[in-house]
Amino acid sequence: MCAQDNAGPVLGRILEARRAEVEHRKKVLPETALKYGVQAASPLRDLISALSGPGINVMAELKPASPSRGLLREPFDPVGLAASLESVGAAALSVLTEPEFFRGSLKNLRDARKSVKLPVLRKDFIFDSWQVWETRANDADSFLLIVATLADAQLKELLALGRELGMEPVVEVHTREELDRALAAEARIIGVNNRDLKTLEVRAETSFELIEHIPQDCIAISESGIATNGELARLRAAGFDAFLIGTRLMLSSDPATVLRELLGAAA
Repeated sequence: MCAQDNAGPVLGRILEARRAEVEHRKKVLPETALKYGVQAASPLRDLISALSGPGINVMAELKPASPSRGLLREPFDPVGLAASLESVGAAALSVLTEPEFFRGSLKNLRDARKSVKLPVLRKDFIFDSWQVWETRANDADSFLLIVATLADAQLKELLALGRELGMEPVVEVHTREELDRALAAEARIIGVNNRDLKTLEVRAETSFELIEHIPQDCIAISESGIATNGELARLRAAGFDAFLIGTRLMLSSDPATVLRELLGAAA
């Protein structure tokens, strides 16, 4: 299956840009060099434990911009954001590293991780084993795999490599068909993204439709569009283990206060 055939116009442009950049970077920094970097990487932090603990497990997302909303935060301080979100109870962090559409960077990831004790997910468009080695060499504890952008063989290969390096990937789905593919690949952490990658519209019911089909031995994360205490409570009651919240935090003048209120009211 060629998932790229189903990509919408925005996703298609992002993937085209990422493929061009990765091909360029592979010539500048060979995989052999990245493997040496992995040997010097910081010890891994346990994302599975962080997302499956008691209470409300929020993965707070750090991103300067998004294709759907444009610039979210200026100036962008990954160190200050990471430390403040950890202080009010974030279970983990997700850091955007895609540079053109999200204005992210691996430097943001490294800087944020150094300032906290939380596990950190690299959120990007990953389709090449070189990127997995790059992810670990830059101290990330996990990375995102988007089923809509990968063929089945790629998905299985990248999952296996992530586990070989000690990183359990978060596998993101948007539809029942994508969920079936993720489960067939034996994904253990399933992220249900409520945002349609083709239209960029958010539909909260996506999570409620898919949660009943996610096995209990998987960690289920609801992603995108979570903005209120009531939404968190409903999703938790439906069976989700963790919640990714980004835009709601990044648009606030005080993200830590927003997260504290969400966690306090939903606990």
